[in-house]
Amino acid sequence: MERVPILKIGDVLLVSIQTDLQDQTVMALQEDLAERVSRTGARGVVIDITAVEIVDSFIGRMFATIASMSRLMDAETVVVGMRPAVAITLVELGLSLGGVRTALDLEEGMRQLGAGPPGARTAAADGP
Repeated sequence: MERVPILKIGDVLLVSIQTDLQDQTVMALQEDLAERVSRTGARGVVIDITAVEIVDSFIGRMFATIASMSRLMDAETVVVGMRPAVAITLVELGLSLGGVRTALDLEEGMRQLGAGPPGARTAAADGP
């Protein structure tokens, strides 16, 4: 079974999914990620699904479960790089991924977690 690598960047864990996901792979990712959040005290998780072309209801629910689990461990989750076909499929399956923040790209996802490049400003920081 293939494992999805989890990289640590500051206090954010980056999960870059580069293959089509199988049920076992996603279940292993959930366990691996819970262990890494606990061990590192990460405050954010970015899941990059740019390379994911197909999702089913199980995988969609697992993304929501991963986000809920991370939130219970005091880490926010942002899913980045969602393709239009994946978004359409999730909507057609009735999965809204409630509680999961999204961003178009990795840079924006990191920025949402306050971990963007030095000097980067968020919309909230640009306030009145």
